[in-house]
Amino acid sequence: MTIFTPGLVHTPVTPFTAEGRIDYRLCGKLIAFHLDRGAESLALPMHAGESVSLSDGERRALLEFVVERVDGRVPVIAHVSQSGTGIAEALAAHATQAGAAAAVATTPYYWTPPADMLLEHFARIGRAAGIPFFVYNSPQEMGGVKVTTDLVLKLIDRLDNFMGVIDASLDWQFMIEVISSAREVRPGFQLLSGSEYMISAGAIGAMGMFAPLAGIAPRAVQLLWERCRVEAYDAARPIQEAIAALRQAVKPWGVAGLKGGMQVIQRSCGLPRPPLEPVGTQELEMIAAAIGAIPLLREEPRGWT
Repeated sequence: MTIFTPGLVHTPVTPFTAEGRIDYRLCGKLIAFHLDRGAESLALPMHAGESVSLSDGERRALLEFVVERVDGRVPVIAHVSQSGTGIAEALAAHATQAGAAAAVATTPYYWTPPADMLLEHFARIGRAAGIPFFVYNSPQEMGGVKVTTDLVLKLIDRLDNFMGVIDASLDWQFMIEVISSAREVRPGFQLLSGSEYMISAGAIGAMGMFAPLAGIAPRAVQLLWERCRVEAYDAARPIQEAIAALRQAVKPWGVAGLKGGMQVIQRSCGLPRPPLEPVGTQELEMIAAAIGAIPLLREEPRGWT
């Protein structure tokens, strides 16, 4: 199978109307913005896109809409995670039919399966997809269930289309171990950073980056990516520090904070779906103050232009 290299991956939020339905008009505007602002791939709907608050039907419809709207300009990576293996398999098969370039899955929601069942879960999803398949490791979000080096090596043995790990654990020891071990048996195996902490990930050998903050600060995210891609880490450091400050500004409120930051930057995409609560006026003022205090972000685009 041809190696698929995602590069800089924007992970868009999902816009909602005041009634809580997916706002496809605004979604088209958002996708156009990401394409114009440096996205080399799009991944959706990730957790930043409230995937767990979307029905399977909505996830399929959203993916189809975005693939059609992108029209081949960049690859679209489909997020196909689900609690049940069979449900995730069906989403993976649909992703291929819809024209996705790759698929990504986390460990199962809620369940904490033993290692042999976790292997079977991922193997079945990857087989159903057929296209390049990535596993997303984020134990903090997934009840402590981790992707291990042993699991990765067994998946390489089972799946020709298993391309890599997207890691959001910030466990540098694991990242070093998994990339060195995996590349011994699959030289093209990829490690991607699951967040914008790219300097350390890049030094380890990460070849790509998932960037939810690109909805707020696409210019800074692109600058960071470009400098890390050529290993200009000293030049990347002040940009990394600015993005880390932005991350800390929105992190306390999760997706609501991310959407709040987008509202501050004049790219509102509606409120998050229940049970998430939107940020209040006071919290929005705190986010606005934090963004205003980061000099690099003053050069970010406001609005949709």
